[in-house]
Amino acid sequence: MPAPAPGYVVLLPVKPPARGKSRLVGIESHERADLARSFALDTTEACLAADGVGAVLVITDDSYFAADVARLGAAVIPDGVSGDLNETLVQGALEARRRWPALRPAALCGDLPALRSADLDAALAAATGSRAAYVEDAAGGGTTLYTAPHDLFRPAFGPGSAAAHRDGGAQPLAGDLRSLRHDVDTLEDLETVRGLGLGPRTALASVRVGSLG
Repeated sequence: MPAPAPGYVVLLPVKPPARGKSRLVGIESHERADLARSFALDTTEACLAADGVGAVLVITDDSYFAADVARLGAAVIPDGVSGDLNETLVQGALEARRRWPALRPAALCGDLPALRSADLDAALAAATGSRAAYVEDAAGGGTTLYTAPHDLFRPAFGPGSAAAHRDGGAQPLAGDLRSLRHDVDTLEDLETVRGLGLGPRTALASVRVGSLG
């Protein structure tokens, strides 16, 4: 049987790497920027390789990073609502609907350097239907993925986002989904996901950081 047509567009908001990942403390600023860029590129590549993903729309104000993800095959738009992640995602979903009206939006954290396409596909397959759905992070309380039909797309990322999504009617997605649940904010987080298998850019960037080599 032929594979089903891809049904999702992944919305990937990425801060300019030079300003992102401020909680990666104890390393030089250029090392932090290198890791942040690598996290986002590895996440993008894993999304592009997923069978259920028809397009990836990266939202960033960094022109150099935009060129990097465009070379991978992602579409890129500037952040129209800097400082408000959820409004950024709503605007991104509107642009995605204009470009790919048949694809359902899925907002994803850009700091999943161990993401496996199979885990993303499993989550997206489980999320099909008329309800919103989300994946809670491994730490508990946060969200790494949120998806909903366009008319129900109301992301609530931020502190307590898992409860906010659940209270808004979204369905929590069960299953292991380990690589999808482990976002990276700190060097300790990075050591945790190393055992899951880092993406190639993050693996190289972490070697360049002396304390992680």
